[in-house]
Amino acid sequence: MNSLASNLPTELEYYDTNIPCLAACPVHTNAGMYVAAIADGDDELAYLTARMPNPFASVCGRVCAAPCEDACRRGAIDRPIAIRALKRFVTEQFGPERTGADGSDGADSPVWRRVAAPPTVERPERVAIVGGGPAGMACAHDLRRNGYQVSVYEATDKLGGAMWLGIPEYRLDRSVLAADIDAIVGLGVEVHYATRLGVDITLAELMDRNDAVFLGIGATLGRGLDIEGAGADGVFKAIEFLINMNRGFAVDVGERVVVIGGGDVAMDAARTALRASDYSGSDGDQASAAPNMTAAIDVARTAARAGARDVTVISLESRDEMPAHDFEVEEAEHEGISFVPRRGPARIVEVDGRVTGIETVGVVSVFDESRRFAPVFDQDDRRVFDANTVILAIGQAIDLDALGDAAPEISPRRTIQIENDSGRTTVPGLWAGGDAAKGPRTLIDAIADGRRAAADIHRSFGGDAVPAAPATMVKLTQFHRLTDPYDQVARVDVPTLETGRRIGLAEVELGFTEQQARCEAARCLRCFANIVLDVDKCVLCALCADVCPVDVISLVPSEELDPGSPGGTVLLLDEERCIRCALCIERCPPDALSMAMWKGVGVPV
Repeated sequence: MNSLASNLPTELEYYDTNIPCLAACPVHTNAGMYVAAIADGDDELAYLTARMPNPFASVCGRVCAAPCEDACRRGAIDRPIAIRALKRFVTEQFGPERTGADGSDGADSPVWRRVAAPPTVERPERVAIVGGGPAGMACAHDLRRNGYQVSVYEATDKLGGAMWLGIPEYRLDRSVLAADIDAIVGLGVEVHYATRLGVDITLAELMDRNDAVFLGIGATLGRGLDIEGAGADGVFKAIEFLINMNRGFAVDVGERVVVIGGGDVAMDAARTALRASDYSGSDGDQASAAPNMTAAIDVARTAARAGARDVTVISLESRDEMPAHDFEVEEAEHEGISFVPRRGPARIVEVDGRVTGIETVGVVSVFDESRRFAPVFDQDDRRVFDANTVILAIGQAIDLDALGDAAPEISPRRTIQIENDSGRTTVPGLWAGGDAAKGPRTLIDAIADGRRAAADIHRSFGGDAVPAAPATMVKLTQFHRLTDPYDQVARVDVPTLETGRRIGLAEVELGFTEQQARCEAARCLRCFANIVLDVDKCVLCALCADVCPVDVISLVPSEELDPGSPGGTVLLLDEERCIRCALCIERCPPDALSMAMWKGVGVPV
């Protein structure tokens, strides 16, 4: 709830948090601004706004977990704006995947170069980045743009980390990831491939050779289960299964696959196995996607097409409690995956060392009264599921042994201990981020960690903070949506391949056409536009409250909000439900109300 009477210039910082999609984005992308720009036909501005805070904008346009959509106020009316798909619409026009990282379309200055140009001043400090995943490459991007001499040490033969090892190609064309990564390397980043920490080089050596080190080693070890039969042939850890498939190693899963877990990773693995013959021997391009390694359903959707006739996801959680995103579960259901909720693994059934099934036990509850994970089982409720393969998607772990004797302090969660706001470890000159520091999370969280650490490394060497766009409130003279049915238009569903055509490695989610993008973008409530009150003109007639079609304006005695200031009246606006129709502004007799656009964060100058 916003007090209109307090909209004074000295309090403009309020609006930094009054744009829900921006506030929800870990890298503070001003999604509302680029969605509105698309609606207005200014696609170039939209791209620059989306790309400016995110070196993996093109990747995120395909596979971001989209916390901005979860926060979108339009969702309170019907369904949130399809922000991720709209980002893809503009990155396909202006991103490096269209032009090539070297501007190979013949353009002298690709649009993305305006916010991703090489440094103009070289600095003498050297920084080593361990791990070429989203956190490491985002850190490398920002440091190199500030002129640092950056070297990336990658354990495999490709950059991208979990973006290509953990998530299948059908969710993101590998050439798109390759373009984003090539654009970063093209800034002048040095890369050392097939260089494993703790094997080919030590952390102590890197600390000696460089002025700073960033650890972005990820969480590449799968977690197993301490149950009978866990070592049988045909039992896989989800992350290892995905890595093997995405590197082109064939895995025979048989006809019946059971996936244990309730999150997103299980779906990816299941759908990858569905296409196993297409992956075999195809360790070619850079790959894709979000390192949200906390779950299990993607495994099931992958296994379905690896030859499996029957794929079942068994989870401790009920359907409503599962951590997987709803759209991931829906896609799994479309592809024929079965779900068995509220059951846990008890033992692996095996014959001659080979999996033949899994015995499960009923789950009474998953969380305690404080919503902490504390499952309670009914040991008398037993059920066996036949299976040729059991895939465990129950989490990942970090290879802490690779850190050696120079290791920083380790947290109780078995991650690298850091300061959340800076990424600093307990060892001077050493930073960390991504899954290695915070456990498996989303792609956009890892990118934010890398950028946050890069900013702190820059500050530690005396660098200036990146100047923010000037915080201003710009009065709008033309904001009349009285005849615009934007608040009645249904969400445009993101096009996908028909289920029967989901073969090979073709992307399942397709992009918007121009007409679809304009229509969907027009649904935006434009939360960056704010109703502002001139208290000197207001006569407290309450006509604004009377005319409001959604009853979000009210007048209350000031003592209800502040007992120390009796005798006044406060005009309140419920920002969560305001649809920015501007009827109150049209109705106000003394012109005390106006509409103004906030341009404090994330808008290209």
